[in-house]
Amino acid sequence: MKKIQILGTGCPKCKKLTENAEAAAKELGIECEIEKVTDINEIMKFGVMITPALAVDGDVKSAGKVLSVDDIKEALR
Repeated sequence: MKKIQILGTGCPKCKKLTENAEAAAKELGIECEIEKVTDINEIMKFGVMITPALAVDGDVKSAGKVLSVDDIKEALR
């Protein structure tokens, strides 16, 4: 099971990234756990300075932008 983490404080962009991640996982038919990381200190542990960010299994795939569903699907493969 993959672990998808959305790093951000809960802004509209973070919420959109979460929606896109959920849609991507559903379209691929993969089991995953989606975790929202909102604590700024936890976000900084990932080395992320700009949000929203997406991490898959602890590996940061993007920061500072809202990835499309297709982009997230590519990151999950």
